[in-house]
Amino acid sequence: MEQSIKILIVEDNVIIADDMQSMLEEIGYEIVDNVIVYEQAEEVLKNNHVDLVLIDIILASDKTGIDLGKLIRQKYNIPFIFVTSNSDRATVENAKTVKPNGYLVKPFEQQDLYTSIEIALSGFNYDEKPGEQELSDDRPLSNSVLKDSIFVKKQHLYYRIQFEDIRFIKADNVYLEVNTVDKKFLVRSPLKDYLEKLPSNKFYRAHKSYIVNVDHIDAINSRDIMINNTVIPISKDFKEFIISSMNS
Repeated sequence: MEQSIKILIVEDNVIIADDMQSMLEEIGYEIVDNVIVYEQAEEVLKNNHVDLVLIDIILASDKTGIDLGKLIRQKYNIPFIFVTSNSDRATVENAKTVKPNGYLVKPFEQQDLYTSIEIALSGFNYDEKPGEQELSDDRPLSNSVLKDSIFVKKQHLYYRIQFEDIRFIKADNVYLEVNTVDKKFLVRSPLKDYLEKLPSNKFYRAHKSYIVNVDHIDAINSRDIMINNTVIPISKDFKEFIISSMNS
């Protein structure tokens, strides 16, 4: 099932925080909470599902946004973006030590905020466990998938789609049509690249234009398979694979 992205705002300037919340809600993101200090943010993260955190570096508490970034890296495998008025070299170098997924300097426009969030979500590696990546590690973050789901963009929102809900994916010119149990999404991506984001034990390239989730195959003959009353052509290699799997 699809879910909107849930964002936590950590900003001690109430006017700026409210403006950010209005911008985000207008785009379509869901605000989990809007807090001003480290301790409040820690409590929200402990008790709620959060997809991304926007953090002011200077907070109204002894602990800073950088301290919060360190906590997120150690305990929660989610992206965060620093939102700050400070862009001096010392602040930037200090911020870099906790590997933020974005750095947005105030003042900014709604489009700047949206772009930063989009890039942070699409470039985050959800496969690593919290604390697994050393803070000094310079490996680039990649991969837009979670362990059991993937983010799919629709208009101005990213929706989380459970892998088990994806029935099949059809290539249509430069777009892919992702067919789930209750909706269709258009994604701009080569079929081969998208296949690499999906679990290899469930998703297979059944044809040059199709990826299928084998758990959703209802019927098969020598040329086609059927998924939810949709007839999908299959290649010779895929037919042999399915038949051998059925007989094993």
